Amino acid sequence: MNRWSTCCLLAAMAAGPVFATAQKQPVIPETSRTARAQVPSETQWRIEDLYATPQEWHADLATLKNEIAGLAAAAKDWTSSPQKMKALFELTDRMWIRGSRLYSYASNRHNVDLANPEWTAMKGEIEAVMVEGQSRLAFRNPDLLALGEEKFRQYLKAEPALEPWRFSVESVFRLAPHVLPPEQQKILSLTGLFSGALGDAAGALTDVDLPPVPVTLADGSRVELDQAAYQRLRSSPVAADRSLVMKSFWENHKKYENTLATLLNGEMKRQLFAARALNFPDCLTARLFPEDIPASVYHALIEAVHANLAPLHRYLKLKKGLLGLDTFRYEDVYASTVPAVTRLTSYDDAWKQILSAQAPLGAEYRQVLERARQERWIDVYPNLGKESGAYSSGVFGAHPFIKLNFNGDYDAVSTMAHELGHAVHSHLANASQPFATSDYATFLAEIASTFNENLLMANLLKSDADDRYKMFVLGNYLERIRSTVYRQALFAEFELDMHRRVEEGGSLTPDWLNQHYLELTRLYYGHDQGVTRVDDYIQSEWSGIPHFYMGYYVFQYSTGLIASMALSEQVLHGGKADAERYLDVLRAGGNDYPLTILKKAGLDMTTAAPTAAALKRFDELVGELEKLAAKVAKNGGK
Repeated sequence: MNRWSTCCLLAAMAAGPVFATAQKQPVIPETSRTARAQVPSETQWRIEDLYATPQEWHADLATLKNEIAGLAAAAKDWTSSPQKMKALFELTDRMWIRGSRLYSYASNRHNVDLANPEWTAMKGEIEAVMVEGQSRLAFRNPDLLALGEEKFRQYLKAEPALEPWRFSVESVFRLAPHVLPPEQQKILSLTGLFSGALGDAAGALTDVDLPPVPVTLADGSRVELDQAAYQRLRSSPVAADRSLVMKSFWENHKKYENTLATLLNGEMKRQLFAARALNFPDCLTARLFPEDIPASVYHALIEAVHANLAPLHRYLKLKKGLLGLDTFRYEDVYASTVPAVTRLTSYDDAWKQILSAQAPLGAEYRQVLERARQERWIDVYPNLGKESGAYSSGVFGAHPFIKLNFNGDYDAVSTMAHELGHAVHSHLANASQPFATSDYATFLAEIASTFNENLLMANLLKSDADDRYKMFVLGNYLERIRSTVYRQALFAEFELDMHRRVEEGGSLTPDWLNQHYLELTRLYYGHDQGVTRVDDYIQSEWSGIPHFYMGYYVFQYSTGLIASMALSEQVLHGGKADAERYLDVLRAGGNDYPLTILKKAGLDMTTAAPTAAALKRFDELVGELEKLAAKVAKNGGK
């Protein structure tokens, strides 16, 4: 890039008005302090599609309890014939379908109204019932192992109707060294009664009980800094506000670091107990083995990211220049790369952008998206007591439910596309597979979501002739790769180190967590090389990452985006056959191991090639942004 052009561009950006968008900014409802009962029903998901009233929910819960009570009779000699085996499988499927519906209703109502004791109690009740059902099924895997693979193949030949359960039964045979005798398996299953308690406690503390911090912004406005306000204001175009918000937020968390460290330490030990009880050498192997993912895939991700920190540092240096900063701080990471072109998008316009972007996937995909809006699968805006963040949860026999906290910025639109990707994946899997193979592996889950983000970016780059807007879109996409590949790899490495410390007999203390998290953050973001200044208070950021309670989940955000970048390139530059191969990945649900499903689509995640290609593409996109910046500067900021 020409040095003079760059300097002119930075000066223009610092001045501000030359990059101001001509679009009138829409008014986005500010509802983060609005009581749930006051939120308009049209922006809430239609939870009544599961149960019209809590009374109906309780009646169905009683039915589930009766089904669980009837398991003992159904379990007698259930492997003595193909017909009895089929009858038990059908009963357990009915139980889990009913249970997932009950759980979805209670947990979704709880998550948008955390302080409501009715939903909290219902969520706890269905969790306990599901654990009881799981414990009553402790006989199933040992009985299958006693039957043996050869006998099961004979049953399958005699009774083809057993086919829906073939893959799950074959998976049990593969897990043979890790299946306990029935009584021991039942005891282990009962630990599910409290398996989520530590994560729930951490979430209740950080999302509900932790008092919001009052801060005064540069314009004199006073804000109660809770989770929703933090996520909104950390990307403020005012550098001083970004610093104030992040510093205040994490220093507030630090006051509770002893409690949060104790909860996290307990969670790591709970996971270690489960791993060792099932004869796994460590938690990573225990987590990956059921999905037939080699631990080498996890380690290779971290190694590849370490080897490719240079493109990240190149991006951060460019971002520093585009923001017109003398010093680039960690809190500047969340600022829009091209701040003067920041645009708010209404919920209606977000839908238009997403529908346009997904056009290469054809009519079937579009129809599912349109149903999601028309049938109110989505809870749109934040409200008082609503859980932070976003998710999509599928329900077999019903539609998925999507929780957003939409605020109109580009990240909100991208997140909306992301969660809709999850929802379509769940819908297509449920529609294409029997219940037994409808639930796709976590390793696949983040592919469909980030695939949608990839198409959104590509479409937006083509939809506007304004090079400044292209800079904005490309900058946001680069930020998505940073946050999904690099940031999640950092979390994955931190999580691995936490597990190793506990597995080696150590404990997670606030001092160790603070020091280690700070060291890793400084390594990734180039603190010692002068790329990013990472101040000491960032050491507390670990305390606000809920995924650490989910057992090696975060690395799949990275691998998911890496895989989706490869698949989306195939669809964008290919034809209908490529789109169909991708849709077949979504339709497959869990009818095979995830790496096998991806190989059928032409993607081998056991090699280093997809990760290397993704990080190379990231570096190329940084170069494209540099060129766009030089072009805009040469044209006098136009």
